[in-house]
Amino acid sequence: MRERLVVIGNGMAGCRAVEEILARDPDRFAVTIFGAEPRVNYNRIMLSPVLAGEKTFEDIVINGPDWYADNAITLFSGDPVAAIDIRARTVTSAAGRVEPYDKLLIATGSDPFIIPVPGKDLPGVVTFRDLDDVEKMLAAAESGGNAVVIGGGLLGLEAAHGLSLRGMKVTVIHLMPTLMERQLDEASGWLLRQELERRGQTILTGANTKAILEADGRVAGVELEDGTRIKADIVVMAVGIRPATGLAKAAGLAVERGILVNDHMVTSDPNVLAVGECVQHRGVCYGLVAPLWDMCRSLAGYLTDAPQGYEGSVISTKLKVSGIDLFSAGDISGGDGAEDIVMRDAARGVYKRVVVKDNRVVGAVLYGDTDDGNWYFDLLKKGEDISPIREALIFGQAFAAGGVQGDPNAAVAALPDDAELCGCNGVSKGQVVGCINAGAHSLDAVRSKCKASASCGSCTDLVEKLLAITLGAEVESGPKTLCKCTSFTHDAVRRNIVEKGLKAIPQVMQELHWTTPDGCSCCRPALNYYLLCAWPGEYVDDQQSRFVNERLHANIQKDGTYSVVPRMWGGLTNPRELRAIADVVEKYNAPMVKVTGGQRLDIFGIRKEDLPAVWADLNAAGMVSGHAYGKSLRTVKTCVGSEWCRFGTQDSTGLGVKIERMTWGSWMPHKFKIAVSGCPRNCAEATIKDFGVVCVDSGYELHIGGNGGMHLRATDLLTKVATEEEVLAICAAFIQLYREDAHYLERTASWVERKGVDWVRAQLLGDPEAIGRLARRFHYSQRFSQDDPWAARVAGERRDLHAHLAEVRPLQREHA
Repeated sequence: MRERLVVIGNGMAGCRAVEEILARDPDRFAVTIFGAEPRVNYNRIMLSPVLAGEKTFEDIVINGPDWYADNAITLFSGDPVAAIDIRARTVTSAAGRVEPYDKLLIATGSDPFIIPVPGKDLPGVVTFRDLDDVEKMLAAAESGGNAVVIGGGLLGLEAAHGLSLRGMKVTVIHLMPTLMERQLDEASGWLLRQELERRGQTILTGANTKAILEADGRVAGVELEDGTRIKADIVVMAVGIRPATGLAKAAGLAVERGILVNDHMVTSDPNVLAVGECVQHRGVCYGLVAPLWDMCRSLAGYLTDAPQGYEGSVISTKLKVSGIDLFSAGDISGGDGAEDIVMRDAARGVYKRVVVKDNRVVGAVLYGDTDDGNWYFDLLKKGEDISPIREALIFGQAFAAGGVQGDPNAAVAALPDDAELCGCNGVSKGQVVGCINAGAHSLDAVRSKCKASASCGSCTDLVEKLLAITLGAEVESGPKTLCKCTSFTHDAVRRNIVEKGLKAIPQVMQELHWTTPDGCSCCRPALNYYLLCAWPGEYVDDQQSRFVNERLHANIQKDGTYSVVPRMWGGLTNPRELRAIADVVEKYNAPMVKVTGGQRLDIFGIRKEDLPAVWADLNAAGMVSGHAYGKSLRTVKTCVGSEWCRFGTQDSTGLGVKIERMTWGSWMPHKFKIAVSGCPRNCAEATIKDFGVVCVDSGYELHIGGNGGMHLRATDLLTKVATEEEVLAICAAFIQLYREDAHYLERTASWVERKGVDWVRAQLLGDPEAIGRLARRFHYSQRFSQDDPWAARVAGERRDLHAHLAEVRPLQREHA
């Protein structure tokens, strides 16, 4: 009969301990888990990307419902344990459940510290510890306004970044003179502050909170000791954490700052173990995730008769906030006998400081370039003598191993097997290599097997290098599935939508056996687009499945404000439009107006709450959305052509306006750009656009598949035609072919390379009827796409759905 193991805590520590036990002896225990939250186990360190809009909750789930079912684990979620009786060996939950145990594991984590100031209990004052906190912040950010974050540590800065991206004006209040003072020195802390302020946040260091102010029964601001008052619609407390020891203390277990445990994570009661942020081991309480992996391994070994003692952890910290890379490890305070080796590269925004004592690395701070963080951390943990490489130490592992001319993978190959590669999931290099040798021959396979690079992604490059080192040419790319929620490829999903008549996102997920019931931030936008393309006029666009820029019809910027781009047909404008833009800039205090590469004016610095009024003012002047945010037609760039230019062969401006009026508002797999050049001198740069027209004396050369972005690609010549009517028809047909065949988020350049330009020519030009069929489908779908998203929707503007199904279905059948 299996022993009964009860786990208090359904978080990262408790579930990781269970995973380690199951990996060693899956039949040893009957496991019951109590969780305070009404959810499955998820990755708390990934709450920041959820707040920032980069991930959804589904993306950060570690163990879904299937994991509990497959391992016969009983989960009581949303029902925290209220009492432990160590004599009777039972726990009692808040709902009154009494559960007996043979072994009990306490993994209650930590509680946020709330500074004892007046107003701390007001509605609108939140912490940043779980998904409920994130949802409160997201609700506050819906209406914009002001946010104050108290605490300039790791969590505080991530909360500030997320709220800023959500459109709030953010002020960070920090008691100490340096941000993240436990991890950063004065120089790196100053660099971080400068960058955050450049991105629009207000940073107040050396600032002490006196009170939280109230108005109308909720938070209204924060008052500092010096009398400064700061407006606030939400206040985030991120000043620290304390081990959650209340249950253990009430049960009579030995508790100091944390629950006292030995090297096998056993408490003062031999049948009760504890792990994670709630414990105190050898006098130390750890407030970061990394130590719990070693704790869990030690605990699992002890419970499965393979003891391995936990000796404590050396801590490293990584912070990646929108391009700001930071790494800190060990003792950065210096002290007697310590020496600093420092490198500053102002042009690259790089600062490195390695602290050395007795020819051993004892601390490191990296800002801007953290590639060598794992290497410094490994040297620190092992206490290796760095005398032979001291001169090259500050330049990184590649230099120390023989200079920049060496193999770019040599540094990874030189890492020892026990070097930690993935801090988020506690995975070493040896574990990744073992996973690869066991059959995980692709990045996705490694992620699914051992979780390396499955969370924040900062170690993805290291994992890919290990794949290349271990497998050489045998690394698998394989058919790329739409996302991790399904085993279907993009093409298979699109085919099933049409063949099975699937007309709603939940229907697709159910029919195709999605592993995540509600999908994720990767598949939902793709499915929304595929359904829009397959069933124009019948499928209703799901705004919640669009990216934030498309939902708000504006481009979010680094400081959380937005930019607005009205459409200028073919790059043309007039005094009325220019006056309207100038009035909007002055009325809403926009700090910058810029001429874009697509011959339009971009208005920057618009607050989220002002967007509807800005759109209304521009609409009143007759201007519509430029879709600068969308996976759609962006611009049609033109030169002045034969009307003004002495070299012009055709009316490129007039043709560009006709093309733009025909194609604007059309949703695409990715952004789509068009240009019309009036002569082969190509001033409109038509040969690096998705669809380009070059006017010549005898007509028009039509080009496809260009890209002027990160991966420059010149267009392929599709064909040459004599009339504008032919240009318009082939343009519409090409766009529709791309819309119906390309994968979501695949640019035309990648699509043409994948399918082959000969295939595209055959689809368009091989059948005399093909252009007409594709163009008709495009024009039909445009009837449901060219509503201006900035304009107020008029009730009853569109005909009732059932009244026009007879017209819809023949075209849908032709489409299929």
